[in-house]
Amino acid sequence: MDLDHARAVAVEAAEAAGTLLLDGARGALGVRQKGGGGDVVTDLDLASERLLVGRILTAFPSHAVVAEESGLLGSPGGEWTWLVDPLDGTNNVAIGLPAYVVGLALCREGRPLVGVVHDPVTARTWSAIRGRGALASSGSRLSAAYRPSPHGPLLAWTQGYAVSRKDAKARLLKAALELSARRVLQLWAPLLQWAMLARGDIDGIVGYRAEAVDLPAGALIAREAGIEIRALDGGPFEETIDGPAENRSFVAAHPKALPGLLALLG
Repeated sequence: MDLDHARAVAVEAAEAAGTLLLDGARGALGVRQKGGGGDVVTDLDLASERLLVGRILTAFPSHAVVAEESGLLGSPGGEWTWLVDPLDGTNNVAIGLPAYVVGLALCREGRPLVGVVHDPVTARTWSAIRGRGALASSGSRLSAAYRPSPHGPLLAWTQGYAVSRKDAKARLLKAALELSARRVLQLWAPLLQWAMLARGDIDGIVGYRAEAVDLPAGALIAREAGIEIRALDGGPFEETIDGPAENRSFVAAHPKALPGLLALLG
């Protein structure tokens, strides 16, 4: 498998989808409710997904695809699976907030080897191949920064759609962050938060039962930029698509900042 070729296909597809989203966000969105948790889906999600899936399966007809809206497509049961998040930040788009991205990941037996995140609003793309670093659109390498502040860290929070407002553990985690952080961002666009962490715009991310489709691409880019990711108890964490949602709870930060962040969560 030529991972450089896979990344090139993913970058071109994500940027084409980004153009579609940027143009479409100026018009009628066709917003509909999705599930019972207050989430929504728009015509843009579906159009972007069709474009992305079509390009991936044209380039890699023997691969499987797990798309956020359509589920499992292609040829399941093989070793290669693509994850497609056609519009990460749908709720933002629905209220006119320009904070959304496109995400793609190529996984081998559940483990991401290629990740791509594209921001249509700023026309920036970030990508990574496992073990070979993370790149910005310019071709420059991403390198996570460590800039401690006396006012506390700037953190982001993300959680899965199925997490209830009454979830006791989620409430405790968020309360601990609010007490000690300078700010806690909740952008409704986890992949955008991962890109911000990889660039050094924020100091860390805490995730609780994160969604499988939008975790691997961002986490791989952040890891390859030098970010360390741990389970909430400080143990090892793997951004795999397999396993229950409980396995997708994590703390991510620069290695020098991670012990302090884990201590905040007690």
